[in-house]
Amino acid sequence: MQKHPMTVAGAAALSAELQRLKTIERPHIIEAIATARAHGDLKENAEYHAAREQQSFTEGRIQELEAKLSMAQIVDITKIPNQGKVVFGAQVSVINLKTDVQLTYTIVGEDEADIKLNKISYSSPIGRALIGKQLDDTVTVNTPGGMVEYEIVAVEYV
Repeated sequence: MQKHPMTVAGAAALSAELQRLKTIERPHIIEAIATARAHGDLKENAEYHAAREQQSFTEGRIQELEAKLSMAQIVDITKIPNQGKVVFGAQVSVINLKTDVQLTYTIVGEDEADIKLNKISYSSPIGRALIGKQLDDTVTVNTPGGMVEYEIVAVEYV
């Protein structure tokens, strides 16, 4: 079984969602099914069918979260000495050499990636290009818009 890297914050978020689904959502759905059953004929009972569909979705999500957490390799970047190398979990500032625009990304696991929060997956084109590089290195990334060159200007382990 292959482990998938995940940050401490990412694992905590998935654990919190799992806990919420098990302790709040699941009992609420069970109660909704019981209430809908009390209304009588189940064939034409839209409330019952909606509650069962929600139950199916919730149980599927619980199984998915449990599987992801069981296969997670949690990486605590704060316990690694910073030597200027880009590693999983690092916050990396880069400058686009063509436009002089500076961007800061945090390299995270696939389930944690959110471009709106500047969190990119280690398996994304930019993530793959940055991993293993050093501070002040120039990196060429093949993007949908063509080849883009970035210079790494800061590497932080936060």
